[in-house]
Amino acid sequence: MIVGPTAAGKSSVALQVAERVRGRILSLDSMQVYRGMDVGTAKPTASERRRVPHSMLDLVDPAEEYTVEEFQRQARHVIETSEEPVVLVGGSGLHMRAVIDPLEFLPTDIEVRRQLESEDPGRLVAELTTVDTAAGEFVDLANPRRVVRAVEVHRLTGRTPSSIAGEPARQAVARYESLYPCRIVGLDPGPALAERIDARLTAMMRDGFYDEVERLAGRMGRTAGQAVGYRELSDVVAGRRTMEDALVATRRATVGLARRQRAWFRRDPRVAWIDPLRDDPVTAVMETA
Repeated sequence: MIVGPTAAGKSSVALQVAERVRGRILSLDSMQVYRGMDVGTAKPTASERRRVPHSMLDLVDPAEEYTVEEFQRQARHVIETSEEPVVLVGGSGLHMRAVIDPLEFLPTDIEVRRQLESEDPGRLVAELTTVDTAAGEFVDLANPRRVVRAVEVHRLTGRTPSSIAGEPARQAVARYESLYPCRIVGLDPGPALAERIDARLTAMMRDGFYDEVERLAGRMGRTAGQAVGYRELSDVVAGRRTMEDALVATRRATVGLARRQRAWFRRDPRVAWIDPLRDDPVTAVMETA
């Protein structure tokens, strides 16, 4: 598995690794599942897909919502049914853990959530701590959103924050225990990351990123429409901001995303880190695996 912040060169390395092991690539990118969002997500090209089979690409239209739970189900099916080695690659830490770890997504209900959000936060805290006196050890009781979610789960399932935290699967997630035998390699160019992001954004604009967003105008749903770059350039299409301002905002948002991805993966003790600017990343990945 090859992970790391955006613009770290993971896809190119994964392609070469997959060729060497005669395997397939499974994308962990949360936005590459959307058809038509190609340039802005750095989706593998047609020629790259001919070189190596790819999974988890072009699954739904941008107007549709594709949840992490759905991603988890389909990606695990690929892993469990593939006769070839599977090389996972991407920058979404949540999607990675959803696929390889025993991560469970607790149920939600829109009507229950709306009702709870209309109630007094103090009463919700009292309700939660009445059914679970240790709730404050697992839920930030000063955060209304967290309290609402905890009460919602309890009303729907009867499970409390303490009982959930004590479940074997939740403890395995906390210990970073994988469901599948795997090796995780992280690529991180360090201080050069911002420069690589600039180069990537320039290349995407040259390759028609704006034209892509213009074609998708009015067809992107809530999730797809919030993708970095698409959100900013959609404002240009709608006349709400200038191209110059949108590109500055896109760069800022991409750097912020890369930093969050880096922090997420750095917390994972399973990741063996290499510097793609200093090492031969393909050789390093093969030796690590």
